[in-house]
Amino acid sequence: MKIKNIINNIFNYTPQNNYNFILSSDYSNFDSSNENVTEKKESVFNSLDVNLDYIKMRYNLLINSDIVTREFILNARGKQHKALLLYIDGMVDSQSLNDFVLEPLMMRNKNNLFDGDQNRIISEAVSNNITVRKIKKFDLATYIESCLIPQNNVKKSNSFDDIFSGVNSGNCTLFVDTLNVAFDIDIKGFKQRSIDKPQNEIVIKGPHEAFVENIRTNTSLLRRFSNNENLIIESLEVGTMTKTKCAVCYMQNIANNDLVAEVKYRINNLDVDSILSIGQLEQLISDTNSLGLPRAISTERPDNAVQHILEGRVVVLLNGSPFALILPAIMIDFLTSPEDRNLKTIFSNFLRGIRILAAFFALLLPGLYVSVTSFHIEILPTELLYSILAARESVPFPVIFEILIMEISFEIIREASLRVPSPIGSTIGIVGGLVVGQAAVSAGIVSPILTIIVAITALSSFAIPDYTFSFHLRLFRFLFIFLGYTAGFLGIGTGLFVYISIICDMESFGISYSIPYSIMENLKTTGIILPPIWKREYRSEFLSTKKNKKQDDISMKWKSQ
Repeated sequence: MKIKNIINNIFNYTPQNNYNFILSSDYSNFDSSNENVTEKKESVFNSLDVNLDYIKMRYNLLINSDIVTREFILNARGKQHKALLLYIDGMVDSQSLNDFVLEPLMMRNKNNLFDGDQNRIISEAVSNNITVRKIKKFDLATYIESCLIPQNNVKKSNSFDDIFSGVNSGNCTLFVDTLNVAFDIDIKGFKQRSIDKPQNEIVIKGPHEAFVENIRTNTSLLRRFSNNENLIIESLEVGTMTKTKCAVCYMQNIANNDLVAEVKYRINNLDVDSILSIGQLEQLISDTNSLGLPRAISTERPDNAVQHILEGRVVVLLNGSPFALILPAIMIDFLTSPEDRNLKTIFSNFLRGIRILAAFFALLLPGLYVSVTSFHIEILPTELLYSILAARESVPFPVIFEILIMEISFEIIREASLRVPSPIGSTIGIVGGLVVGQAAVSAGIVSPILTIIVAITALSSFAIPDYTFSFHLRLFRFLFIFLGYTAGFLGIGTGLFVYISIICDMESFGISYSIPYSIMENLKTTGIILPPIWKREYRSEFLSTKKNKKQDDISMKWKSQ
């Protein structure tokens, strides 16, 4: 105990409560005890000068170089008013700002030369030769919004938080003296990536369009593919500092209301400073599990997202991320490719069987090899046994050390090929896989049969469509290697029993993760065997959709006539 205390005193680090920093006299009155400083929410003031001072304070205009405040004189019905434009240089379209905001407000034209005392006729009707006119008194804010700004998206706001959120996203804001409201004008013009081909989910017969980082472009892709007015896209904000735009997309006449409410409830109850990627959002709204299995489908294909929306699921988009989350997700979804819907049924089922076999190899093949060579060599044919023993005769290491060397080496090669520039990534794979592998066999460090086992395992992990699920199999492969080396088939069988038990107990947004295998009736719609397209009359039962049937019993009516 004394030795432990001595070691703790030497090596443990205890942070100090007070640090003797030397501060200048300007910061001598700074109170550092208040760490959680909350900014007071302010409304737009009537005075333009007060608004400008507040903007300078919030945006630190003495330091920031890209925040632009443009002061000018606004003409409205024969009168002039002091005005101010606030925007971020590089995030707005300068041409649109000049043509559709500054020019109509500053230049003298027929829209702003009327007598300021005139009222506005908003409706006129004639009944029994009597003209009835509804007249509204002149209002400067309404007049500017409806007559002077020829822009398609203009919103009035009196909250600085809403105004700054719009400016930070690429809009410009107009302040007018004597008005306690501001005008949020959409003139975004920052550079963004155009729609390109999918990089990870490549198909042959499907569309070749992928999501981009702009959320409005992504929602327009969903609208174009769905082509239905029942598609609901609700906008939310996540992150107390970044206020990242998030969109929850679903079919109003199909999706279960409880599922939609659960997704929105989890997103609305996130108390974090920032969320910058869809992967962070997935971790925050998904149920935690000890296996690390994914609970949501991540896709970059809008056609795949719309297909799941039409099935009754919910899709979540995040501004700045070229991926969409599909909720909920079950285990069979991660062994399914978007290409399955475009191929004939016999080919789709064959490929799905190949992927299931690949998942089995990626998880258990090295562990089974270790078990056989350590405990159960009697199950091998005599000729194969002699070949394995002859190959391992010159290897000085035990089989567990041998296979760990190969597996870890391959993981290093895989990670290196992803991190280096793409022109030399394939070269690293060839050098690492062929040259290093052959050199290791020639040097007697590993056996040739083990090289074949590791190569088949690696290729099997590449056959898994979902990257997260493939990563899970790669990680837990090492657990089954140790179980196989410790107790042979008994260890692997015990590990599989615990593994499957945990999977059967898992849920994704209230839906069992092991469906459809836990309920045999669901095999008709989402099982291992995919039925022909003319027999897919019903949506998945576990989603409890409002419309269970999606096509007629006889969909190919040209055959029945």
